[in-house]
Amino acid sequence: MSAEKGEVIISVKDLKKHYGGGDIKALDGITTDIHKGEVVVVIGPSGSGKSTFLRSLNLLERPTSGTISFHGTDITSKATDINKLRQKMGMVFQHFNLFPHLTIMKNMTLGPTKLLGLSKAEAEKKAQALLERVGLGDRANSYPSQLSGGQKQRIAIVRALAMDPEVMLFDEPTSALDPEMVGEVLEVMKQLAKAGMTMVCVTHEMGFAREVGTRVIFMDCGRIIEENTPEQIFTNPQNERLVSFLQKVL
Repeated sequence: MSAEKGEVIISVKDLKKHYGGGDIKALDGITTDIHKGEVVVVIGPSGSGKSTFLRSLNLLERPTSGTISFHGTDITSKATDINKLRQKMGMVFQHFNLFPHLTIMKNMTLGPTKLLGLSKAEAEKKAQALLERVGLGDRANSYPSQLSGGQKQRIAIVRALAMDPEVMLFDEPTSALDPEMVGEVLEVMKQLAKAGMTMVCVTHEMGFAREVGTRVIFMDCGRIIEENTPEQIFTNPQNERLVSFLQKVL
């Protein structure tokens, strides 16, 4: 782990999410901190609780018990304005969730004008700059149906960035893409990491985890089994469950 860690942005303490009256433990006592500027990559087998954990961070999943603090404020408290909080955490899903009936420019300016109070001109200027940044400056007037999967996912990322989030959450952003489109999306994520964006990524892309992650969390059965630097996780795993997982995916 790097010695130079930024301030704690998100602090998770003993997080549990149970279904079926407690029979199914999707999360079974997760405790971890996410520091400013970290790229935390969450790996593990299907059904290990990775997406549930990620979606709990902005309360898309309501935990059964435990606390999640954002800059020291318990966001699981009823007093929290969750919509305001979600503006600070950009979320990118497997499926792009773009509005099919709106142009790319409209998709990108809707949030900033309605929620951040930007003028149409300000929002469009910002959106155009973000589109240029991901190589899609010429697609502002296109509709989602006219774009490839990789292009749509890049739009989904910059649409989240248009809200000036402090943290970006990625829930398997490349798993719905054709293999040749995966690289273009990971490239955008790498650029974000280089620019110092705090990121939490659930992914099956081990190369990305190894190259870009500052910390890797391995989950199984709703628990964190091991967490360490990518180097330690991939070259010197301590837990037998992690060893067998890596043998299957590498």
